[in-house]
Amino acid sequence: MRTNTQLLTAQELAAVLNLTVNTVWRYTREQKIPSVELGSRQYRYDKEAVLRALAPGPADRVSESSSKSSEYEQHRKLSYADWKELPDEPGYQQEIIDGMLCREPSPSRHHQRVSRRLQRLLEDYFADTDPQGEVFDAPLDVVLDNYTVVQPDLIYLPSTADPNVDPIDTAPWLAVEILSTHSLRRDRVLKMNRYLRAGVVHYWIVDPELGFLEAYVLEQEHYVLKLSSHTFFDHPDFPGLTFDIAELCARPSWKP
Repeated sequence: MRTNTQLLTAQELAAVLNLTVNTVWRYTREQKIPSVELGSRQYRYDKEAVLRALAPGPADRVSESSSKSSEYEQHRKLSYADWKELPDEPGYQQEIIDGMLCREPSPSRHHQRVSRRLQRLLEDYFADTDPQGEVFDAPLDVVLDNYTVVQPDLIYLPSTADPNVDPIDTAPWLAVEILSTHSLRRDRVLKMNRYLRAGVVHYWIVDPELGFLEAYVLEQEHYVLKLSSHTFFDHPDFPGLTFDIAELCARPSWKP
């Protein structure tokens, strides 16, 4: 479990990155780096998460291979209606976040392995705690507003949500994103902030390569980091749900 005292202040982060504090504040306002907001204008930073977010990522750029997609991105914000008209591109996942087209290669085999394992854990857990609730995996459209359509790796919709609305147009109670080399900044910054604005109560980020899980909770209009661990998952809002995170992210042993 990581406490807030183990996260860096803006001044400490500026020293690590050899930047001015004003630059750190600007990056925070522009959502270029992930942050944990403890209260009004009180931020803390995870050094490794910031470094990953600042690393160049080709997936943050829109592909030029689709002329229609490129035209939309260059000239105006995409709406949900526009997004539905975009041509499918085999091997790629397409989302829009605040009208910006985000295009990402299909996930890796290990990404899907970890997703499947976690889905089973969540399905077993909610089968006992909320039998009428549902757990879904991607691809499944979640329309957060007219300019944001995402496909979280996993979501949980409680039994209070209408099961017949399609596409989903309400904020999931839990959204999970499993990181890939193409999605670091998107999942840690763009999607995190969009889930926050939409009112997603629980947002988890899983890094299948480094073997850790971060769990954020919506409290007073801010996300608070409740758990960051590479050992065991034990969360006060999920009583009875415990599992080994290293085991969740482990690659199978194999000998030729």
